[in-house]
Amino acid sequence: MDENVPRSRDKMDDDETDYVHDDPVVDAALDWFVRLRDAEEDPQILAGFRVWLAQDPRHETEFRALEIMWGSNEFPKAVQTLPNELPDIIAGYSTYRPTKWVKRLASAAAVVLVTVGLWQYPKLMLEWRADYFTATGEQSTIQLPDGSTMILNTDTAIAVDFENGRRDIALLQGEAWFDVQHDPEHPFRVSGGYGRAVVKGTSFSVRREDDRDEVVLERGWVDVTCLCDNPDQVELHPGEGAEVTEEGPQAASLVNPEQALAWREGRIMFEEAQLGHIVDELSRYYGGRILVSRDSISRLLVTGNYRLDDIEAAIRTLADAAGVTMTRVPGGLIILR
Repeated sequence: MDENVPRSRDKMDDDETDYVHDDPVVDAALDWFVRLRDAEEDPQILAGFRVWLAQDPRHETEFRALEIMWGSNEFPKAVQTLPNELPDIIAGYSTYRPTKWVKRLASAAAVVLVTVGLWQYPKLMLEWRADYFTATGEQSTIQLPDGSTMILNTDTAIAVDFENGRRDIALLQGEAWFDVQHDPEHPFRVSGGYGRAVVKGTSFSVRREDDRDEVVLERGWVDVTCLCDNPDQVELHPGEGAEVTEEGPQAASLVNPEQALAWREGRIMFEEAQLGHIVDELSRYYGGRILVSRDSISRLLVTGNYRLDDIEAAIRTLADAAGVTMTRVPGGLIILR
């Protein structure tokens, strides 16, 4: 056994419980997390920790995730949602701060990870931050305090700030369309992961992806800027769209609002699009997984107009149009081959 990986503890203090995560990497990260806080800069422990980090990039990823969770304001909220019968060490989180409680609090962190699941933590953080959110395949229409309307697309989370005359929206995840009440004195701002759209009265959509934000203008005008240091600004006119990346806003391009915003009517439309791209889009509305068996199938070009309230039927129609076979596997897995 690698001596640089902490061994599972056979016995902890009498008033503590040993919690082991199903993932051995997460379990090791938890162990190092506790040991480093008890080590008081012990050179031998620090050296072992550096060796463990260097063994696999995922080691640092999981350890940093623990550090982020530990320092977040949301961690006490997560603790409060756990069942009452869990160890009393959790209840002491907001009361005890001295060093001697660090090990117990680290055990509380382990309980959170094991109980809610590390993979669910980002989703929980998102829901705590959001004022409105939709599940996969769900859409929601919301009237905002200023009389504006927003429609949330599938798997979307929104935080709003309308205090003291502000009209600020944070798109935390997903896609939303806005029909904004005209108010020259109070700009309506929607921020994504990379950019911000500023309007005074118009209708437009913003979609947040991992590497970019996408803005589509249906009516009126929108100024698109970057949340980065790039001062460039792109003004959109009806029927135009723009992307914003970490480098700044990209040039405006022509779009078809009817096609881009068809999701508001419960449909999704494509014209000469690659099947792989269509599958990616349909996957946003589907609770299971959709796999394409070969790259040659992904590259097939397809035109279609599909309903979003029955994704399996849409995929079946898509498969027929592309001349490929659809196989459904129990558990929600669909394979195109």
